[in-house]
Amino acid sequence: MNVSTAIETRRSIKAYDADHRMTQAEIDRLMSLAMLSPTAFNIQNWRFVVLQDPALRQQVRAVSWDQAQVTDASILVVLVADLKSWEKQPQRYWKDAPKPVQDFLVPAIDLYYRDKEQVQRDEGMRSCGMAAMTLMLAAKEMGYDSCPMDGFDFDAVAKLLNLPANHTPAMFVAIGKGIKEAWPRGGQLPMNEVVIYDGFK
Repeated sequence: MNVSTAIETRRSIKAYDADHRMTQAEIDRLMSLAMLSPTAFNIQNWRFVVLQDPALRQQVRAVSWDQAQVTDASILVVLVADLKSWEKQPQRYWKDAPKPVQDFLVPAIDLYYRDKEQVQRDEGMRSCGMAAMTLMLAAKEMGYDSCPMDGFDFDAVAKLLNLPANHTPAMFVAIGKGIKEAWPRGGQLPMNEVVIYDGFK
């Protein structure tokens, strides 16, 4: 499947075959592709919490407006932002780069993020959003459906997943075998309303 087809056919699917199981090889493939998603300064500040345990997923569903895809999709991926990844041995993010590149970028990471909590959070949300799109398009290519979600109690989910300090949930992506078509597209805005050239007039 080419990228354009994946983009055009990806829809947010709410109903899944609860008996379908993805193989570990499929999950590993999805995660390896998600890990190629871009992050500023290559700090790789996303974390992918893959939920398979039925009991835990039932608890997560209870704090997610009882949405069926939380338990019925083959996997539920909770995308979590590590807000302090920028200061955790940042040299490892550029270990394979030429030394002049390392000497320039590693100190720049500290200058960009230190004492800027809003920047740290914004970057985490952006990174997780890009990774979520990568997951959904990769899933589509593999013959799976998906659903991005933010309809859940963020604090409750963080507690259920025992998230470390300075980690925050960004969103869910449910992935599995859809059993019901998405509703028809609700209506796209015209291009001339959403594509602006050279600033607003």
